[in-house]
Amino acid sequence: MQPISLEQLLASVGTEVGVSPWRTVTQTIIDQFADATDDHQFIHCDPERAAQETPFGGTIAHGFLLLSLLSAMTFETLPSLEKAQMGVNHGFDTIRFLAPVKTGSRIRARFLLADVKARPSGWIQVTHDVTIEIEGSKKPALTARWLTLTFIEPEA
Repeated sequence: MQPISLEQLLASVGTEVGVSPWRTVTQTIIDQFADATDDHQFIHCDPERAAQETPFGGTIAHGFLLLSLLSAMTFETLPSLEKAQMGVNHGFDTIRFLAPVKTGSRIRARFLLADVKARPSGWIQVTHDVTIEIEGSKKPALTARWLTLTFIEPEA
């Protein structure tokens, strides 16, 4: 994917700028996330108990796992900025977990470019309205307003 200019990015404000490929949320991914975060609640890690004691019919993904997958979905979907030296997360204005993602479900992210602010310091603040969709579901897994910062190489 070719990098885009700041001008191209600015011209895209208010439009959908990408939809990631589908990815399957497996029990292995859920278990690895549980190990990394020390969150082994049975609704995520015990398929038998989750099938018996929850309305989900089995285990579901952690909401924060879905949120953390946004970085990977961004890299596989959105072009970088020309002359970018680095990018960092700046935060979220809103995050809403709307529907559980059952183990084995496929998800993808839809990115709408909400705002771009070029700072005099060389940092570009980009705001995306992101929706993680669940294949076959009318209700999304989550919606978020995500802010990132990218540092652009200074002009010589």
